[in-house]
Amino acid sequence: MSKQFVKKITSMEEDFAQWYTDVVTKAKLIDYSSVRGSMIIRPYGYEIWENIKSELDTKIKETGHENVYMPLFIPESLLQKEKDHIEGFAPEVAWVTHGGQEELQERLCVRPTSEVIFAEHYKNIIHSYRDLPKLYNQWSNVVRWEKTTRPFLRTLEFLWQEGHTCHETETEAINEAEKMLTIYSSICTELLAIPVIKGEKTEKEKFAGAKITYTVESLMHDGKALQTATSHFLGDGFAKAFGIEFLDRNGKQQSVHQTSWGFTTRVIGAMIMVHGDNRGLVIPPKVAPTQVVIIPIAQHKEGVLDQAYSLEKRLSKQVRINIDASDKQPGWKFNEYEMQGVPIRLEIGPKDIAADQVVLVRRDTGEKLTISLNDVESKTLEILSTIQDNLYMKASKRMAEKTTSVTNMQGFQEALQIESRLVKAMWCGNTSCEDLIKEKTGATSRCIPYEQESISDKCVYCGRKADKMVYWAKAY
Repeated sequence: MSKQFVKKITSMEEDFAQWYTDVVTKAKLIDYSSVRGSMIIRPYGYEIWENIKSELDTKIKETGHENVYMPLFIPESLLQKEKDHIEGFAPEVAWVTHGGQEELQERLCVRPTSEVIFAEHYKNIIHSYRDLPKLYNQWSNVVRWEKTTRPFLRTLEFLWQEGHTCHETETEAINEAEKMLTIYSSICTELLAIPVIKGEKTEKEKFAGAKITYTVESLMHDGKALQTATSHFLGDGFAKAFGIEFLDRNGKQQSVHQTSWGFTTRVIGAMIMVHGDNRGLVIPPKVAPTQVVIIPIAQHKEGVLDQAYSLEKRLSKQVRINIDASDKQPGWKFNEYEMQGVPIRLEIGPKDIAADQVVLVRRDTGEKLTISLNDVESKTLEILSTIQDNLYMKASKRMAEKTTSVTNMQGFQEALQIESRLVKAMWCGNTSCEDLIKEKTGATSRCIPYEQESISDKCVYCGRKADKMVYWAKAY
């Protein structure tokens, strides 16, 4: 059985990119559509997104935000109002030029993000400090015409939430952006079992039109980094461009201070590349569409299916559970659900029934446990919690092992010679040094972390005085 299974998925050590493609297709997360770079998210993949979305939406609403929906199309003249923003997105914008057979008088942009459309709306509804803060969020799709695509990680169209808020003061807006980054971090760590680094993007890497971009970065199994989510302090640039003004508490006209922040289906790609192995997906229990699958053994024998369905009924009150009573062989089922990353497999057959027990198999470790049918509910919940914690600890350990501190360019280049990894190094703040590091190593600045370390007092590239420690890595 194992040999047949290995043929279905390329080894990640042999070809990580092909391993990823094999996993997302064979585990039935996605299918390719007829448009390059566009994916069909299949039910199993979409349910993972729904589980993430449900938890994040709750946290967003708990912090006072309201959900809205904004138009898909943006007039070109509106997009042009914020110069830095349009310049940053210009290469990725998809345009609608015709309606039916008629050429449009003005091109329409298919939203790559919605700052300008929110800004236009806020201009119409904000007039006084009493209208603030305005805390809006939308769940939607966006389109960015990427040159190179990969399912979940970078596609022409993807799903996300995007928050857009307006505040009286700069301090309130910055606090909002930082608060949302903390929420994103908790979703990654607590729900997806992905360790992250929180910090700020450099000037070169920040979002187009933002004053500050905050980010959570994670490390994939192959040592490459992934920007998992971002939050932006926009300042008053959009407000001045669009005339979003309010009468303040002293009776003076002021521009609002804004934020925007987003979390996308890209995190599913992160989850796959952080936890997956050569047998396929490994899904953290908290987001798994199926947390437990029951496999009846010798199900043609009297009483086996009855006991399996009884077990399913008992557990369904506490976990997301399925039973596979198809006529396929148990070995095929074992491999199929391992590939799909189901956290726990329960096997029950005539011998187990006679012994009043069930066999429990953990997906994360492959460990087999024999547990009493009387204890099955409590033990299952306990082990699901253990799996969730173990996945986070395992990923954290890998991140630590694949992180290196360097003080000069020789050390920097040597650190990346054998394999990709996170590199911690001091930086003077000069963009030219940042560019030259990328040119020589292929690594980009991932973030200036909140938790700073003084590795040395000199920039890793130019040797000038430096007081910022930066994480660098090759990235997706």
